[in-house]
Amino acid sequence: MSALSRTRLQVMWNRLLAVVEEQGQALIRAAFSPIVRECGDISAGIFDIHGRMLAQAVTGTPGHINTMAEAVKTLCSLFDADQMQPGDIYMTNDPWIASGHLNDFLLMMPAFSNGTVVGFSACTSHLVDLGGLGMGPEGADIFDEGLLIPPCKLVERGEINSLLMSIIKANSREPIANEGDIYALIACCETGADRLVKMMAEFGIADLEVLADYIIDTSRAGTLSAIADVPRGTYRNSLTVDGYECPIELHATLTISPGGVLLDFAGTDACSAKGINVPLNYATAYSVFALRCIIGPDIPNNAGSLDPFQVVAPENCILNAQPPAPVAMRHTLGQMTPDLVFGCLAQALPDSVPAEGASCMYDLPIRSMPSTSGSADKEFALELVYNGGTGARPGKDGLSATAFPSGVWGSQVETTEAAAPVIIKKRMLRPDSGGAGKFRGGLGQDIELCAAGDEDILLFLSVERINNAARGRSGGGDGAAGHISLKKANSILGGKGQFVIPAGETLIFQTPGGGGFGPPSLRATDALRRDLEDELVSGVKHQQRCEAGQERAE
Repeated sequence: MSALSRTRLQVMWNRLLAVVEEQGQALIRAAFSPIVRECGDISAGIFDIHGRMLAQAVTGTPGHINTMAEAVKTLCSLFDADQMQPGDIYMTNDPWIASGHLNDFLLMMPAFSNGTVVGFSACTSHLVDLGGLGMGPEGADIFDEGLLIPPCKLVERGEINSLLMSIIKANSREPIANEGDIYALIACCETGADRLVKMMAEFGIADLEVLADYIIDTSRAGTLSAIADVPRGTYRNSLTVDGYECPIELHATLTISPGGVLLDFAGTDACSAKGINVPLNYATAYSVFALRCIIGPDIPNNAGSLDPFQVVAPENCILNAQPPAPVAMRHTLGQMTPDLVFGCLAQALPDSVPAEGASCMYDLPIRSMPSTSGSADKEFALELVYNGGTGARPGKDGLSATAFPSGVWGSQVETTEAAAPVIIKKRMLRPDSGGAGKFRGGLGQDIELCAAGDEDILLFLSVERINNAARGRSGGGDGAAGHISLKKANSILGGKGQFVIPAGETLIFQTPGGGGFGPPSLRATDALRRDLEDELVSGVKHQQRCEAGQERAE
């Protein structure tokens, strides 16, 4: 084992990266829920016997991947590897262990070679409904938000825990989708464990110790080298976000030292009474992702490259919520932390950090109205996901309608209309929503939807950038703020709360644009011409989509 060459170790590392890609795609192909099948709201990874993440699938979100990296360590500490059997799978959706809210299920499976545990496969995905008040910010505590499952054994020696599965189905408005998604997660774990063991047999290794140390030590060294290129010092930034009851101040202090990076959220406002609070594991996941986008972005994400980054926060600030705080919509603020961190990094690396973007994905959980008629065939729950524009980059325009930092792709029109009684009447880029600058911010989206039948629809909103637009950087202009309203009623909806879309009414949903970078006066003439051409094409497509949406509505 100790004689393995660096070349052979690198080949095995590359093979692990291929294994996790296959693992992730198994989950996506088998999933029932559109947010998994179409939007990629997942994570998948391979871990060594100590619970250290060695490789992660590219498809996935930082909120799933980086929380999974720590969650597997927790599960390894709770369950003795010596007591594990082939076919066992462990699970939890505890927000403070898994991915920050109840709807994300985390599974972990031991991989066996010659009767011994040699590593673990793990994965996470979003289940559409876990009961309670549903995916919205209205809960007063975690108990309002649905079914919490502590770390437990989901599968024992290949046999699923049928009682646990029955409990999950009995506590959901979408029992069939939940059951299918759980089996998809199981298939993902099995694929990863199987391919890992076969890879080890192919390369003739009995354990992962040497390979794991090589991956982690190499990645840590590369990350520390990248950190050394950042000017040492302490940098501070603050960000005002919409909040729920009132605006919220997020504060960050970033300290760069030879030994690593420390991020401190001291000064951040206290928790909200509503479900926009963020467990620290989730805030850490997105903050470290932002840091790694700038510092050593070419280094694979694993336990070694994550190790030099430390995130701390005072207990019960809104980025370190403690149980039993409501956290259903934790992404609303958790996904704002990259902009908060970028504001610190921009002081150290002014030519490397983009402007602020829409950031928080525009999540539209919808479901049927509560009914006492027993018409179960009319009940549904669906989660739509849309994105705004990213901030302009130091050398390029921002990306329009792009999932950053979440990585969750936008919901598709056809999939949405097939899964729920909803019609998408319009979906187009939102003209002039990107901030002006030498490089323009990415554009948001302009969307209109309505109920397909004569039933009202219940809508849960928890989005940001309604009152506080994305700020430009280095002289760039701010992006356009988001906007949500009912068309016929001519009424503006707040960014957070529970609302009814009456039958026959149209919801107008406009996502924010990204901030610009650099003074607009420096924008090249040919770039201005492209802007005008883009607006013309956008207008033509807008007319075509409106006509198509009207035909479907009629």
